[in-house]
Amino acid sequence: MLTIISFIAFTAFAAVLTWWITRKDKTDSSDGFFLGGRSLTFPIIAGSLLLTNLSTEQMVGLNGAAFKSGLMVMAWEVVAVIALVLMALFFLPKFLRTGITTVPQFLEQRYDTRTQSIANTIFLLAYALILIPLILYTGAIGLINMMDLATLTGIENETTLLRLTVIFIGVAGLLYSRFGGMRTLAVLDTINGVGLLTGGLMIAWFALKAMGGDDGVVAGWTALNEVHPERMDSTGNKGSDLPFSTLFTGVALLNLFYWCTNQQIIQRTFGASSLAEGQKGVLLTGALKLLGPLYLVLPGLVAYHLYSAEGIRPDQAYGTLVSRLLPEHLTGFFSAVMVGAILSSFNAALNSTSALFSLGLYKHSINPNGTEEQTVKAAKWFVVGIAIAAMIGAPFLAGQETIFGYLQKMNGIYFIPIFSVVVVGMLHSRVPSSAAAIAMLAGVFIIAVGYFVPPVANAMSGLNEFHFLGIVFALLVIFLLVMGSVAPRAEAWKIETRNTIDMTPWKGAYIASGILVLLVLAIYISFSK
Repeated sequence: MLTIISFIAFTAFAAVLTWWITRKDKTDSSDGFFLGGRSLTFPIIAGSLLLTNLSTEQMVGLNGAAFKSGLMVMAWEVVAVIALVLMALFFLPKFLRTGITTVPQFLEQRYDTRTQSIANTIFLLAYALILIPLILYTGAIGLINMMDLATLTGIENETTLLRLTVIFIGVAGLLYSRFGGMRTLAVLDTINGVGLLTGGLMIAWFALKAMGGDDGVVAGWTALNEVHPERMDSTGNKGSDLPFSTLFTGVALLNLFYWCTNQQIIQRTFGASSLAEGQKGVLLTGALKLLGPLYLVLPGLVAYHLYSAEGIRPDQAYGTLVSRLLPEHLTGFFSAVMVGAILSSFNAALNSTSALFSLGLYKHSINPNGTEEQTVKAAKWFVVGIAIAAMIGAPFLAGQETIFGYLQKMNGIYFIPIFSVVVVGMLHSRVPSSAAAIAMLAGVFIIAVGYFVPPVANAMSGLNEFHFLGIVFALLVIFLLVMGSVAPRAEAWKIETRNTIDMTPWKGAYIASGILVLLVLAIYISFSK
């Protein structure tokens, strides 16, 4: 009963406070609905970025990966800091100057409408078929295990319980996204972000206490390092799925795309009130990501030591740990926070998907003369269809060995081609639009064939998947650079300022970035064996 009461109490508190703060916001224009009227300050940007990222695919998925593989999976958190530094110093100033709402809009300015349409289509398919169903699935799995919903509801059939939980999350998230704009989501993210960080660190504390027994947290940390020292190496074990060398190929590239060009994430930064506020928000996110291993990796490591003998699956590890170690009243609070995290990522994906659809396809092809009100209305109805499709598809993800590994593998299919076109387009002003279109389509095709076509996949069985992504990226970049030399566009592209916000950089950006990079190096050196 205490679990249910604390769950309802925190959920209601977050919803009411968000409504009170944003009740006068205007969401009937594109800027208002998708970018919060370009009024976001750095605490809101950082809170929203962090919680959009920290959903159950991270809490459940990454802890599950740690349960399976050990400390090395902290790369997904720590290397992200480098990507955020590059976002603040290189990518964000260029994006903000153009006044864009979506990444495909940038590609339209840099290349042409065809390139924008291809990128839009790739993003929409990836979000609808991969990202949104996965958010719903991991959210449902996390809630089922944390709150022991089978006992609470009396539903013993796992498939039925999974489907019903997916529908609950989907409908709740849809209501938030349908009736609120970007600022509403960003404020809700920030409120839940405080709870998530508090709860996540609390889980780590209880986990170490359980590991140390009567001797406490310090003894728990010592025991964690002594029982299986090979699992506590930041550089990875021999023959692991994530060797240290992948930090410089596929892992680095996936992080760079995710934090620098992924519409779902960086749409928050496009709503910054100034470049300085955007840079401070991004770099604050980088500082907070350094704490990530404490609540996204450590619990999974402890769960392995405590529960691996029971035969639980990796993606059950985090929920099992929470349900067994937290007191009843705290379980309800943390479950409410997790629901907030789930809704945050779900809302972010739906909001980004609606922006891609309405500003990309609707305004370009379906109703080019549509008013702002019609555009926003079309976006809201489109997300209803996407959400329903995701609710239907999410349960079919059951059975993956680790959902986080599945996510990164599937992300690579579209992350790598789009990132190659964006980064080369920024650095080389003569690359033609035809080359960009070919690179995106060819990249998706090559990676998909390498993953799923048996003769090719079997031939590359000895090559690490992340190295494979690095090779494909290198080939695409070489192709784009060659085309920029042998068939250059008639006029060199020049970035145009189309935004009215203050573009003065933050004076402390380079100092803060240098500190963050040094901290990343210190963490890796400290935990290398």
